[in-house]
Amino acid sequence: MLGLPAGLPLTGERTAPDVPAENYWFRRHQAAYAWAVQHARGRRVLEVGCGEGYGADTLAAVATRVVGVDYDALAVAHAARRYSRPRFVRANLAALPVRTGSVELVATLQVVEHVWHHGQFLRECRRVLAAGGLVLVTTPNRLTFSPGRETPLNPFHTVEFSAAELLDLLARCGLEASFVGGLHAGPRIAELDAAHGGSLVDAQLAAPPDEWPAALAAAVAAVRSEDFAVLDAAAHDVDLALDLVMLAAPAGAPDRRAAGFVG
Repeated sequence: MLGLPAGLPLTGERTAPDVPAENYWFRRHQAAYAWAVQHARGRRVLEVGCGEGYGADTLAAVATRVVGVDYDALAVAHAARRYSRPRFVRANLAALPVRTGSVELVATLQVVEHVWHHGQFLRECRRVLAAGGLVLVTTPNRLTFSPGRETPLNPFHTVEFSAAELLDLLARCGLEASFVGGLHAGPRIAELDAAHGGSLVDAQLAAPPDEWPAALAAAVAAVRSEDFAVLDAAAHDVDLALDLVMLAAPAGAPDRRAAGFVG
């Protein structure tokens, strides 16, 4: 099993920096965090499902305050040791230890597909939002991540969504999308896909990393976050995206100020 030098195991449920075999997934996720920075600037941010902690640390560079929450005790302990800017808390993601109306941005990247009670999870994200607050959700696009399958390709995913399905879930949880888009691969990824049988992802999944050909290992190590871009669904077909990216606000929420944060 892959792991970080600090001892956090990499089981396939999360990704992390500094692991060459994870570089494609890490850079793909890092690109979404880089896009999220603009929405975290000057805000009180709660990252729900913070994993290894690198994303919370990225947002903490511009946010007023960042708290990262995760259910995994090992991940929370690792994140607290490695990153000093955010605060990290272990908690049930469907029962957040956060005061109602206290957060200006809830960031939950590549998490909703892992939880069991999706409605309860998103209603909790909505509950903690302050007036004018936003929920940022990213998740694998079912149409491209697990095409033609009745169950998700990743065994840690309870369900995957198309854009239409995610929009419907948000609406049923009282959240109205203000941005609908997707994370798309750029030209360099297309070149790497072509060089590795049509799909760099499939090539990686075909064998354990220690059995990869040298050319595949080099290709994975060469992937950069700049090789991906978040694009608006108004101009780019979201059904072709690798990951879905949505911003949402409480539907019909009153304009009120909120004080306080994590108790």
